[in-house]
Amino acid sequence: METTEKIWMNGSFVAWDEARVHVLTHALHYGTGVFEGIRAYSTPRGTGVFRLTAHLERLRRSAALYEMELPFAVPEIAAAVHETIGSNGVESCYVRPIVFRGYGPMGLYAMNNPVDVAVAVWPWGAYLGEDALEQGVRCKISSYRRYGPNTLPPAAKASGQYINSVLAKHEASRCGYDEAILLNELGYVADGSGENVFVVRDGVLYTPPTADSCLPGITRDSIMLIARELGYEVREVNLVRTDLYFADEVFLCGTAAEVTPVASVDDQTTGGRGPVTEQIQRVFFDVVNGRDQRFGDFLEFPVAETVSS
Repeated sequence: METTEKIWMNGSFVAWDEARVHVLTHALHYGTGVFEGIRAYSTPRGTGVFRLTAHLERLRRSAALYEMELPFAVPEIAAAVHETIGSNGVESCYVRPIVFRGYGPMGLYAMNNPVDVAVAVWPWGAYLGEDALEQGVRCKISSYRRYGPNTLPPAAKASGQYINSVLAKHEASRCGYDEAILLNELGYVADGSGENVFVVRDGVLYTPPTADSCLPGITRDSIMLIARELGYEVREVNLVRTDLYFADEVFLCGTAAEVTPVASVDDQTTGGRGPVTEQIQRVFFDVVNGRDQRFGDFLEFPVAETVSS
């Protein structure tokens, strides 16, 4: 992991190596944290953060689901993101805001524990590898099921919930695959360990509805908007594993994965980067790098005023 110099914590900057928490921090023991994954891109206008407000609004909603009131308003955290990027001198980077229950009373009742907020940034290339963006990844249907909406709230991007994804990712890697795809409790496709899933068949894009326990992804929403702008029909429908096997194309999307084609699922060839995936991928990268202005509001740039360091 490539480090940077400063991390924003609770309103001020600390050195990367000094950004520490107590060993009895509540979130460390019980997973009571929520976070976002965001990317910033170098563009002709400077560094633009991809759909920053949408990400931070989801962060706020995730925190609310876990009964954590943000000690900073969304515009304040947005300003902190921009200032953290600028203070570290990075033009393109991954951005990780996190909100968590801090050090205080131990036990399952967490309402008396403080709510801490931090923002870190660091350079990070293609999550699944640069080659994967062209050649695609090999996926395995995980033996682990995605939790149901009445077990944990899939709409929350919560740190504790990601142990489900860790187990699936480790299993897929151990079996020689690049990524896992999880089914929900009813056997419908939910999402990847850290990505949403799209299927292309006869020129139509299909993706699981959020009711199937997939995260309501910001990149997922962006891909749907881009696809419709390009003239494709997009349908949110229940998908089963054979829909992946018999698809013309399959791709994953997310902040880290961006738009990554799937070469195979359970060793069933899915065609890799087909023409639809390639077109959507090309437009996506043109948009986030400031070369396509059709979705200019996807990129957010710093304003004159920022939070104090």
